[in-house]
Amino acid sequence: MFQNKKENADLSSPSGPKDSGLLRREQGACCIILAGGLGTRLRSAVPNLPKCMAPVAGHPFLYHVINYLRLQNVQHFVFSLGYKSQIIVDYLAKNFPTLIYSIVLEDEPLGTGGAIWLALQKTEAENVLIANGDTLFKVFVDKVFNVHQTAGSECTLSLKPMQNFNRYGVVELTEKGIISSFKEKQFYESGLINGGLYLLNRQAFLKRSFPQKFSFEKDYLEKFYTEGAFFGCAQDGYFIDIGIPEDYNRAQTDLQRSDLDFSKIDKSWSLFLDRDGVLNDELPGTYVLNKEQFAFSAGVLDAVKTLSDRFGRIIVITNQRGVGRGLMTEADLLNIHAHMQENIQKRGGRIDAIYYCTDVDSRSFYRKPNPGAALKAQLDWPEIDFSKSIMVGNTLSDMEFGRAAGMHTIFISSTIEAPPFPHKNIGLVFPSLAHFAAAVQS
Repeated sequence: MFQNKKENADLSSPSGPKDSGLLRREQGACCIILAGGLGTRLRSAVPNLPKCMAPVAGHPFLYHVINYLRLQNVQHFVFSLGYKSQIIVDYLAKNFPTLIYSIVLEDEPLGTGGAIWLALQKTEAENVLIANGDTLFKVFVDKVFNVHQTAGSECTLSLKPMQNFNRYGVVELTEKGIISSFKEKQFYESGLINGGLYLLNRQAFLKRSFPQKFSFEKDYLEKFYTEGAFFGCAQDGYFIDIGIPEDYNRAQTDLQRSDLDFSKIDKSWSLFLDRDGVLNDELPGTYVLNKEQFAFSAGVLDAVKTLSDRFGRIIVITNQRGVGRGLMTEADLLNIHAHMQENIQKRGGRIDAIYYCTDVDSRSFYRKPNPGAALKAQLDWPEIDFSKSIMVGNTLSDMEFGRAAGMHTIFISSTIEAPPFPHKNIGLVFPSLAHFAAAVQS
């Protein structure tokens, strides 16, 4: 499910330069996010919000959870809500209008198990991820899927190795990865804790008999694990549970975005560029439909040469709805890109890859501001580190795309005036790519 299918992307070998890659629809994972808890232990720090909406590093904590999961190819979400649900409903509608999601409301608290059972009615996937809205565990989801599918698991738990702790119980595994015991909370020098991220076989779970209200942990995991159908997948990724003020305060520092320091840019960094309005002049009210209409913006060819000398990878990410609307063909688009590449190379610059999405549906996972194109690029170029990447664009959609992937962002005010600054999605503002390149070079 999470493999890079190059035959679907029209891309050449990762070892050589790529021309253009058509980003086509692929079925990503579905995840239920449990966000209905009362959050009583955090009430002193966040008195009037659902726990997952507690502000962390400039955004609700839920923002960080959603964006990490999207970079793991989760494309469909079900939010299970209860306490102060309208706050979350309004937030999602305003801040994630292109996200594909459903909402399930509990009329009364159903427990974690009851909430999951209800939310599963909104899904059709064979295997569904379950996450908590107040916990961020940065696992590689494809590894969890591999364990789950190879073992024929009913439920696979993501487990975090931890040392010197007493806040969590311990999960023990057999040599084959089967869960052999759940141990109660007490002090442990080391052990695996339940990270609160599960992969659940939908039909196997729904076939079991449960009361309307029940605990997923106590009444499902701890009751049925002895049947040998539950497995664990241990990964030592970043883990934070904001359920208590101490860890909530720690999250503020852990998840704070660092400032962009141009002096640190070297070949380990990657540069992501929008096309229209950044590399070439936009045509007001229409699209660049052929190479004759394509005109490089002032100073761009020299700017790309300068940036090629500093960055290890330069990737173009562009929405091309004109193809989807039938105003131009894909062949027209490829001719434009070939023309662009030829002139950039003649000037001594380079573009390593161009990814384009022709979908007209704004909810397409591969259409900015959704981060699917960034994930595709990282699958093709595994050395890309989003924390050492910059997205340069001339729209807020470009900025949201960059932030969703965890990149630094540069707004080019070539076609529209930059929003009031500072802005949560904009790192720095320049009037053109040439001005940005000069700043990087200095």
